[in-house]
Amino acid sequence: MTSTKKDPVLVVLQLAGGNDAMNTIVPYGNPRYFDNRPNVVVPEDQVLPINDQIGFNPSMGPIKRLFDEGHVAVIQGVGYPQGSRSHFRSMDIWHTCEPQKVGDEGWLGRVVRDLDPTQENVLTAVNFGRGLPRALVAPGVPVASVGNLETYGVLTGIDDVDQRLKALDVFSKVYTPMIGQGPVNDYLAHTGLDALKGADILSAAPKMYSSTVEYGGDDVGQYMRNIVQTKLAGFGTRVFYTTAPYNSFDTHAGQMANHTRLWTETSRAVADFYDDLQEHNAGEDVMLLVFTEFGRRVHDNGSGTDHGAGGHCFIIGESVKGGLYGEYPSLDDDKLDEGDLQFNTDFRSVYSTILEKWMGLDAKPIVNGAFEQLDFV
Repeated sequence: MTSTKKDPVLVVLQLAGGNDAMNTIVPYGNPRYFDNRPNVVVPEDQVLPINDQIGFNPSMGPIKRLFDEGHVAVIQGVGYPQGSRSHFRSMDIWHTCEPQKVGDEGWLGRVVRDLDPTQENVLTAVNFGRGLPRALVAPGVPVASVGNLETYGVLTGIDDVDQRLKALDVFSKVYTPMIGQGPVNDYLAHTGLDALKGADILSAAPKMYSSTVEYGGDDVGQYMRNIVQTKLAGFGTRVFYTTAPYNSFDTHAGQMANHTRLWTETSRAVADFYDDLQEHNAGEDVMLLVFTEFGRRVHDNGSGTDHGAGGHCFIIGESVKGGLYGEYPSLDDDKLDEGDLQFNTDFRSVYSTILEKWMGLDAKPIVNGAFEQLDFV
């Protein structure tokens, strides 16, 4: 259990598409890195060193600053047994903790159900971005999914309160005929009105917010700012989720320019998020998980990299014990998994650590088993 006096909050940032682990935490001290990356390579003199073997991508200066301050845990070699190179299958495994079958509940949906079993708060979980991630889907668990907080809300053009409530009631009846027509429709019918209520409440958050932190104009910056706005509004949200633009980290071609842009935006957004919370004395109870569904192949393909296996994830927060966790996967030919980095830390160990040591929950039924926990909390 954390020692924080406030209820702990988890924020998840998904790097959709499969982030290239080797060009994120760069093994610049290993000559095999340069042998395998004749084209898609970060020059040694540009790496932001962690030690004499590995360092951050030069576009990650803001996260490197947080690492140097002791607030970033780098979990190396994260993955799962018999990794899939399919975006959809690998993401499904990360979202449901079901490597052997197609899961029907998201791990964070289970978390929300544990945190708020009687559904007293329709904003226990909020997603920023298009659609609803599988991680948050569970029967009877309402989740508000927001595209842009500044323009979000249902029927907000109707000024009269009574008229708005009547309009919302009529709108909610759209869900009623769906009852009893399968689990997906039952889910929509059960949670539809709750999601509408959440929309109405969330639309007030930006009006309560002021900050000297200036976020970038990209989607990730907007979403991280929206998360801070909602956190500061005091709605009792315990789980936030957002995704870098869909499959943007799927860098099969033109990787050097694209990866640089992506990490410039993402690193700035993460640091702005952290600094914004600090400015408002609101960071003590917030932990950020940054993950991707898989890494990329060890050898480049000319101008990019193809789907691989073992990657890295990041845990960021005021209460995080920063540093390196796990081992950087070997680049030796005989230690590769069909040309991929081997994983050495099961992602469910990361989840279990967050759930048990941060959120104060029993991790086993959520991640479907018992996994070794790490020391970043």
